[in-house]
Amino acid sequence: MMKPIILLVDDNEEILDFIASNLIETYDIAKSFDGLQALDYLKVNTVQLIVSDIMMPVMDGFELCRQIKSDVELSHLPFILLTAKDTLQSKLEGLELGADAYIEKPFSPKHLKMQIANLLANRDKVKEYFANSPFAHVKSIAHTREDERFIEKLNGIILQHLQEPSLDVEQLAKYLNMSRPTFYRKVKAISDLTPNELINLTKLKKAAELLADETHDLNSVAEVVGYSSVRIFVRNFQKQFAITPAEYIQSNKIKNQ
Repeated sequence: MMKPIILLVDDNEEILDFIASNLIETYDIAKSFDGLQALDYLKVNTVQLIVSDIMMPVMDGFELCRQIKSDVELSHLPFILLTAKDTLQSKLEGLELGADAYIEKPFSPKHLKMQIANLLANRDKVKEYFANSPFAHVKSIAHTREDERFIEKLNGIILQHLQEPSLDVEQLAKYLNMSRPTFYRKVKAISDLTPNELINLTKLKKAAELLADETHDLNSVAEVVGYSSVRIFVRNFQKQFAITPAEYIQSNKIKNQ
């Protein structure tokens, strides 16, 4: 199993080496010496989390965080700010920019490791719940306003084209004005699903919504969400949510009594 990749950003090489030495057993480590260098690295490399100092030349941690969290291609990345600034204003500025955690120097390596582990684990739990629950809304996997806008737009496009079997990665990327590789990476990072898996999941969640209101029978629901075969629809629904459509309908009846 591949280790998550952590990007460390600090202009002090000794601090970079110190942090890296405490994380290397659990994570693969990439290093940058300022925010601009980090952005250049992210243009061609994928990471799972960023740990950045605030006070740096060329581009500081605040500006790096602002650019990451406002860029649709990168906004999903968890971001931890490290700083020697022990002021409320500094903390508020970092959090307002979208930082996911704020750690003061000098810090305990154990504390940093726990913050990283918790951020990554919480993201994984949210993704898993979204994929396995018929009720979980697509916005639940968005962690920033930029992510939310992206996800809502993507979800809307899929719902508009539910009955089109040809809807695929290429088409969705075009609708969103993104290159295919960039679109694929973004969807995978934010949901842990391939675009085709997300298309199918969106269809099944729409089916669950229609089944819950009890105004559609199984055949019409399957047709509305683009399945030509009820048998395949039932199989996919059960595989995704660990419950058959019939059991799902019954559980909703009991819940609403």
